[in-house]
Amino acid sequence: MSETMPYRLDLVHVALAAGFVVLAGALSVGFRLGLAKKLAVAAVRTAAQLALAGFALSAVFGLKSLPLVLLLGLAMVLLAGREALRRQSVKVAGTSFDVFLSMTVSAFAVSLIVTGVIVGAAPVWTPPVFIPILGMILGNSLNGISLALDRFLTGCVEQRALIETRLCLGATANEAVQPLVRDAVRTGMIPIINAMAIVGIVSLPGIMTGQLLAGADPRDAVMYQVVVMYMLAASTSFAAAAAVLLVRRRVFTPEMSLRDDLVRSD
Repeated sequence: MSETMPYRLDLVHVALAAGFVVLAGALSVGFRLGLAKKLAVAAVRTAAQLALAGFALSAVFGLKSLPLVLLLGLAMVLLAGREALRRQSVKVAGTSFDVFLSMTVSAFAVSLIVTGVIVGAAPVWTPPVFIPILGMILGNSLNGISLALDRFLTGCVEQRALIETRLCLGATANEAVQPLVRDAVRTGMIPIINAMAIVGIVSLPGIMTGQLLAGADPRDAVMYQVVVMYMLAASTSFAAAAAVLLVRRRVFTPEMSLRDDLVRSD
């Protein structure tokens, strides 16, 4: 065991941990849930994707190249945005651009502030600091955006008659869907608020647990985790709000009526 990592793991330990997945698969078979195959695929993808990420990060960290950091960051944004769009039950043309734009601006802005101002890394794009922070932000922004957009677009479909009535009574397009906008942004923010409410009491998040296992002083781990939770609250809230506001204009025709093709796809 090294001084910097007192509890090192190898492939044998990972194989032992795979037993937990086997246990979950057995539970699926026992209850006839039909999830055993999906669980197995997810487990393989987890190992493969993380291994690939490890090789990619090792290369980027070693070269310390700004273009590579930006390329990797943009690739992460594209993958996160694609996953957020896949979760939508109502499809609207142009939404992809809105999701990528809101996610890129919020993730990069908050990541650069945390890396350069709070952590004080120099240069601000220092890969071992910037990339992990960007990844945490994108993971939470993905959930916030997907929940907010699905709530908003589904609401537009389910409340079409109410929205059109408001329009007929003289409301503007923005006024007609404003209650749905508020509800959607609130939905996107709820998960991170819930996480903040229980952190340190019910759960010890990944970054804090990782630092503790690596031998860090608990006080340092706590301060880093507080910074992480605060940055996730800001980035998730901004990303969810920006995505909903950008998509809002796409649910209407140029004549300011709801689009006819606005229907659920599932």
